[in-house]
Amino acid sequence: MPNLQVKDIDTTLYTELKSVARRENRSVTQEVIHILGQYLANPQVFDQNPTREFLSLSGAYDDPRSAKEIVVEIRKGRKNSGRFKDSNGIFD
Repeated sequence: MPNLQVKDIDTTLYTELKSVARRENRSVTQEVIHILGQYLANPQVFDQNPTREFLSLSGAYDDPRSAKEIVVEIRKGRKNSGRFKDSNGIFD
């Protein structure tokens, strides 16, 4: 059976890989083989460019209200909050 050796792997990446393997009850080697198998079976699922994905969200949070209207609503919500209702001396 062929072998694959990976050198100079980032410590953070290896720690995360170990953690995932532990959660899945696999060894690190088994987890790497599983991840590679998943990727090779369906590479287009993993073909998401983070930058492209972020840019696709552009405009996703458009709000028809003006900035002033949004601020007024936020402030109104804060005034009606019961969060600091009790007097305990910390925020008085």
